[in-house]
Amino acid sequence: MIRTVKPKNARAKRALEKKEAKLVENTKQALFIPGQTSNKAMHDITVDLSALKKPNMKRFNRKNEIRPFEDASPLEFLSEKNDCSLLVLSSSSKKRRNNLTFVRTFGYKIYDMIELQVAENFKLLADFHKETFTLGLKPMMTFQGAAFDTHPVYQHVKSLFMDFFRGETTTLQDVSGLQHVISLTVCGDFQDGEPLPNVLFRVYKLKTYRSEQGGKKLPRVELSETGPRLDFKIGRIQTPSPDMAKEAMKRAKQLDVKMKKNVELDSMGDKFGRIHMGKQDLQNMQTRKMKGLKSKFDQTPGSDDDEVYEDAEESFVTADDIEPAAKRQKN
Repeated sequence: MIRTVKPKNARAKRALEKKEAKLVENTKQALFIPGQTSNKAMHDITVDLSALKKPNMKRFNRKNEIRPFEDASPLEFLSEKNDCSLLVLSSSSKKRRNNLTFVRTFGYKIYDMIELQVAENFKLLADFHKETFTLGLKPMMTFQGAAFDTHPVYQHVKSLFMDFFRGETTTLQDVSGLQHVISLTVCGDFQDGEPLPNVLFRVYKLKTYRSEQGGKKLPRVELSETGPRLDFKIGRIQTPSPDMAKEAMKRAKQLDVKMKKNVELDSMGDKFGRIHMGKQDLQNMQTRKMKGLKSKFDQTPGSDDDEVYEDAEESFVTADDIEPAAKRQKN
């Protein structure tokens, strides 16, 4: 562990404050470390991967004798010293050729590790000779294959690459910033007990053309591969312990959005409120504001109106009793 001391100047104080825990953490930095057995091919691959991660990356040039699955303390030391929570160790041996070890840390302690061996048919950025995208932009990511949602190993790979290329968290949305896509595909189907298929890593640049139907507002989009093109074979895996996973997934209470009671949002973003009213007694409602609604005009059983109707029924006159008007005029 790095010894913590009291800062002697303002610059050291700012550096220590930058490393302190925050409610909203900084963008994760990636550290690329060449192993003692790294070769020229692994150097070129890590250079291209670091270009996709720029500017949130650091890369070592000097080789380091590190065996992460035997002793991970050197990686923890480098993670804390360089303030990087993502590490990529490149190595190559007779048993594991062109091997990349992706490491994630939590609190400068090893969280999980996974080995991905690069097949010999890889292609670099320089092999495509095409226009690249602007560095520092967040990529769009696609995961093709049902195994990324069902199989635990491929779920681990998906979580790793999502965390690795996530970039800065922001609510701003600009279509011009969507310039490239990182695609990961499971190569074929497999059954339980069979070797796990490779993961195909591809990078594409978005190109927009004028559409006959949509014009400029709805252009036609095409994908052009820009590299690097890598086929990963899954090797050794170290998963996090349940206690560390639970601690890493904790969320600060200050970031939780407090839900307002009886206030809802529909799918269109409209806000609706619900009001709870008390029990209403309609007998005591004040409605006597018109003359006809006063109590003296209320009709109650046994009132004078009933007697009037009864007299009317007794003095009912038929049509024969009515004297014609012409006869009355003669008289």
